[in-house]
Amino acid sequence: MTGRMIAIVGPSGVGKDSVMAGMTEADPRLLVVRRVITREADAGGEDFESITPDMFRKHEAAGQFALSWGAHGLQYGVPASVHDQIRGGHDVLVNLSRGILEEANRCFPRLQVIALTANPDILAARLAARARESAGQIARRLKRAANPIPEGIAFLELDNSGCLSRTVQAALDHLYPVRA
Repeated sequence: MTGRMIAIVGPSGVGKDSVMAGMTEADPRLLVVRRVITREADAGGEDFESITPDMFRKHEAAGQFALSWGAHGLQYGVPASVHDQIRGGHDVLVNLSRGILEEANRCFPRLQVIALTANPDILAARLAARARESAGQIARRLKRAANPIPEGIAFLELDNSGCLSRTVQAALDHLYPVRA
């Protein structure tokens, strides 16, 4: 049986990486996709492969990404090796942009989408606490927080304003409704 691509989406600061870490800690069968990003290696946040914009374009041209997109002045790529993991029966978690979901839906027949939300004040506080962006950049990210999931994409919406463990458990219960 093939695995699934499980896209974790939502605005910056909503806790996508924290939810994904909690999910893999609770269920080691889940694998996390290590994205390729044109961000400085010491920028913090998720575990990612830092790459220059020139190298990113070369990888993209060579077909080394299953998905790629730009956001916030950066380029993001999901390595093509994710197809092997899914064919091998693994469920894989990936932090995706809502803007790439239609393409992801075409590329991954068993795509599952979990859309995280949070109170705007909580988003603002989380973005400020990570200290990666200026006040103007944070304001732009908060404006994008209300961007909807594209029409025709099925998703589960979870509020991650409160207890992380509740969000993690709700996501796992949705993905694995019957457990032995």
